[in-house]
Amino acid sequence: MTAPLVSVEGLHVLFKSADRTVHAVNGVDFALQPGEVLGLLGESGSGKSVTLKALLRLLPASRTTLSGKVTVAGHDVLAMDERALRRYRGGVVSMIFQEPMLAFDPVFTVGDQIAEAVMRHEDVGRQAGRARALEMLERVRIPSAKRRLDAYPHEMSGGMRQRAMIALALACKPQLLLADEPTTALDATVQIQILLLLRELQKEFGMAVIFVTHDVGVAVEVSDRMAVMYGGRIVERGSAADVIRRTAHPYPQGLLASTVHGAMRGTRLEAIPGAPPDLSRMPTGCAFAPRCRLADEMCRSVSPPIAALAPGHEAECHRPRVSAG
Repeated sequence: MTAPLVSVEGLHVLFKSADRTVHAVNGVDFALQPGEVLGLLGESGSGKSVTLKALLRLLPASRTTLSGKVTVAGHDVLAMDERALRRYRGGVVSMIFQEPMLAFDPVFTVGDQIAEAVMRHEDVGRQAGRARALEMLERVRIPSAKRRLDAYPHEMSGGMRQRAMIALALACKPQLLLADEPTTALDATVQIQILLLLRELQKEFGMAVIFVTHDVGVAVEVSDRMAVMYGGRIVERGSAADVIRRTAHPYPQGLLASTVHGAMRGTRLEAIPGAPPDLSRMPTGCAFAPRCRLADEMCRSVSPPIAALAPGHEAECHRPRVSAG
């Protein structure tokens, strides 16, 4: 087996303020092979987006404490200085943000922003940077790409801005693409188009991808492997088929039970009771225990072990029960 492109071991992310400390990520471990797509699934506040930003060191240094080991394409991410980080961001790892209108600079054209990234990372002139920008806008199938090169972000529709954001992220041919819920703000038809485009470009460029979402259907559509996060930890991981069809942890089982599909017409959804934990006051034992119908005293007092269910399929639970999917 080839060496992993991404290796994350014992990642912890703490946000400190005058009156409290938020434990946003609490010992995350995973590895990603070149060309593989990992889906990170979970509710808002589970630590998915913070994990992605930690891989790029985008979190505010003044109030963030990072610990653990993060290696991407041979780079020790947590040890890099600012100069090394500037080469790493965009050149080795790129990110597609959830809201491109906020990610793009409103006072520069889309073409100039893509060209600038190419010029900075590949040491080429403006003409070559503009040529690459045009090529990437055509790759993501933006209509009238040459004209859109000189458009400002506000002159594009939501779906077109998201395609332009993908073009920017891929302009320097990164080895790893981080996608932070890139289809959440789009309508259903455009969402499907963007997902298909991302999958097609991922295969064409041979990139590894970490795709963050709270939508089970989206995770299944794009992922080779899936990891379900809760309370800043990965509570179940495995192939997409294992996590969906042979779910073992009560939390992803609850997510699946509360997902609407065509055969459920006229039936009542089984919502997960309660709310996600307060990450500044984490409960002892299993973080999901206060919401779990199977929890007992051990669950509430002792941190659960990692149970191996099948090769590559694990769940962090005292009593994992594999469901028949």
